[in-house]
Amino acid sequence: MEIQTMIDEAKTLTGELIEHRRWLHQHAETGFSLTLTNTYVSGVLRRLGLEPEKKGNMGICAEITGRSPGKTFLLRADMDALPICEESGEAFSCPTDAMHACGHDLHTAMLLGAAKLLLQHKADFSGTVRLMFQPAEETLQGAKDMVDSGVLDGVNGAMMLHVIPALPFPVGTPLIPQPGIGAPSADYFTVTIEGKGCHGATPHKGIDPITPAAHIILGLQEIIAREMACGEQVALTVGAVHAGAAGNVIPDKAELSGTVRTYSQQVQERLRVRIVDIATQIGRAYRTEVQVSFTGGCPPFCNAEELCDGMKNYLSPLLSGRNLPTGAGGESEDFAWVSQQIPTIVVGLAAGEPAKGYSMPLHHPKVRFDESVLPIGSAILAGFAMDWLNRSN
Repeated sequence: MEIQTMIDEAKTLTGELIEHRRWLHQHAETGFSLTLTNTYVSGVLRRLGLEPEKKGNMGICAEITGRSPGKTFLLRADMDALPICEESGEAFSCPTDAMHACGHDLHTAMLLGAAKLLLQHKADFSGTVRLMFQPAEETLQGAKDMVDSGVLDGVNGAMMLHVIPALPFPVGTPLIPQPGIGAPSADYFTVTIEGKGCHGATPHKGIDPITPAAHIILGLQEIIAREMACGEQVALTVGAVHAGAAGNVIPDKAELSGTVRTYSQQVQERLRVRIVDIATQIGRAYRTEVQVSFTGGCPPFCNAEELCDGMKNYLSPLLSGRNLPTGAGGESEDFAWVSQQIPTIVVGLAAGEPAKGYSMPLHHPKVRFDESVLPIGSAILAGFAMDWLNRSN
């Protein structure tokens, strides 16, 4: 079914899509702690006549089969929010210390809308669409958890959308990726330095963990400066440092945490080894005990050429012959675990023009999204899944 026809039909669902989105936004939850969100999404799916199934820790999947059996295409929406106190000013702002500042509430509402569209068009496609509602994308743990629980069993291809505000494009403009690596890997790491506390006036009686922490931070940056070739794209950031509570006391412990991103899985693996080497060896030089832990991460995301070409062909009428923008952002995406196993694509979707007041970026406490993107996203999800299945079966 042509994309414009799907969009016109999806627009009749605008009211309920906004209702879904605003409920999810006002009840934002983080990580795997999605009790309210999970209950809401499962309830909507059941009212549609589907049978939601738990996958992993708080993941949900459901299936819609068309006129005949065949291949299976997966559609994914992430459900978790960020630990941010909202300052958007929206009437439906979340009253807790969590906020959907990355648009996952829109993603979930769009996939619920796509489910309704697919059910209305079961006679128009062959094969099966699997719906994947995922927790813990922000911690880069949820996709792997669902993959390990079998969400990809029997799946032949997959896609996801990601809304992006503050773009100078009309709402709903798709950002089609080029084939190949489209998002970097990511690793979250924490370095804990154990020393021996004492009075600041007698440092010789203790073991200061703060000095080695400072040297570890500098040492980690030297990996980029002296161990990476100039053509390798790597970002290593230490974003949090915690130690002590008083200026005249040497604490027992210091802790720093950060992230490292690269577009090569081989470089990712090498960096993991070098972070541990540098941190532990510097710690030993200063008589401290150092522990390095990696808490969440993902490989680079790879867009499949076949899906990129198919998406360009399917969505080209949206721009009336103009060239489609390419690229969907440089942030890491844990849907990469899916792209490791089956052909996958991530498509960006413009969700607010700066000239119309949508000027804040993702992850900002004041970010807002233009809700008119909701039916467009639902139409793209449902329409492309049907198009792919009909071409593949």
